[in-house]
Amino acid sequence: MAVQRKGKIVLEIIQAGGWLMIPLLLCSIVALAIIAERFWGLQRKRVAPDNLLSQVWQTVKAGQLDANRIANLRAGSPLGRVLAAGLLNSRKDRAVMKQAIEEVGRHEIHQLERFLNTLCTIAAIAPLIGLLGSVVGLMEVFTTMASHGVGNPQAMGAGISKIMIATAAGLAVAIPALMFYRYFQRKVDDLGITMEQEAIKLVEVMVGERESAEYSR
Repeated sequence: MAVQRKGKIVLEIIQAGGWLMIPLLLCSIVALAIIAERFWGLQRKRVAPDNLLSQVWQTVKAGQLDANRIANLRAGSPLGRVLAAGLLNSRKDRAVMKQAIEEVGRHEIHQLERFLNTLCTIAAIAPLIGLLGSVVGLMEVFTTMASHGVGNPQAMGAGISKIMIATAAGLAVAIPALMFYRYFQRKVDDLGITMEQEAIKLVEVMVGERESAEYSR
């Protein structure tokens, strides 16, 4: 019963805010979907699993690295795809390995940032939609004043409520969207640095091992 009452109140507020509440409601739904998806997709264990580099190196040292293992590595995580790019070019010089890793790394960072531009756009346009709703409500207030004068506050109430609700709704959508955009952007930066560091370790170890083998000959 209480849930139904709260739902009715929310519906009344949306109706009082006018038709511009519809795009704000859509923006809030899209923002929530993006936030939930990025929380899932940017988990560290999914992007850069712990001890993955050591596992790869143990496989290389054991002479068990083959096409199937590289394919599984690429399918496992973004870090795995970055490391696989280095392994596929392990017989080439350091510059070639780094270039291959950087190319794959840029692509993976781009994938990690997916939907974040949309979230940023929602954070930018939601207050503007709310402001537009406020302007529409203000126009209704002036129209009511012109028709009925200032002695009928009940007639002016719809326009005033539209001003307040539209402004509040726009900010209510924009503030969380901007906060989560900043949070996810920082998380992508941190994960990118982690992948870069792991890839550099792989290059140094592979090149060092190869140079030691050539020197021992």
